[in-house]
Amino acid sequence: MSVKHALAYDPGVTDGTEVLADGGVVVDDPRKADVTALLRRHLAFSASQTPPEHSFALDISGLVDPAITFFSYRTGSGELLGVGALKLLDPQTGELKSMHTAAEARGRGVGRSVLRHIIGVARSRGLTRLYLETGTTAGFGPARGLYASTGFEPCGTFGGYPITGDNTFYTLALA
Repeated sequence: MSVKHALAYDPGVTDGTEVLADGGVVVDDPRKADVTALLRRHLAFSASQTPPEHSFALDISGLVDPAITFFSYRTGSGELLGVGALKLLDPQTGELKSMHTAAEARGRGVGRSVLRHIIGVARSRGLTRLYLETGTTAGFGPARGLYASTGFEPCGTFGGYPITGDNTFYTLALA
């Protein structure tokens, strides 16, 4: 099957992944009701961990930007368990955004599946580097551990983010 990659949600374009009987990662629309509910939990979590002036989590309107491809992990029956997004910064680099796993699905590999999928899509698009910005509090510890376990390394700021005591930056070379 020929693989086409959308830069933004397009119901007629797939990312080359089929929903498997036990689940999988698909291009999705952040405006869907179940996705919106999970993203609200993501934003509430971020707000509980980081002062508003240092929180850079995107809301739904930010995730429908044409430079962003939004993904979800769904079970074979369609239940939403996790989300993540790839933002194209320039033709060679991307940014990981809005990674969140539903609380009831944590520890089951959902976040790792979404992350690996996004890394694979970034490679297939010819990107040579991914970046991400995340929080420094204990609540973000599992996310930082996941990123480190997949090869992300600490780096300096990128993309105009200010350096605060509430955020940290990671990068992954893809080439």
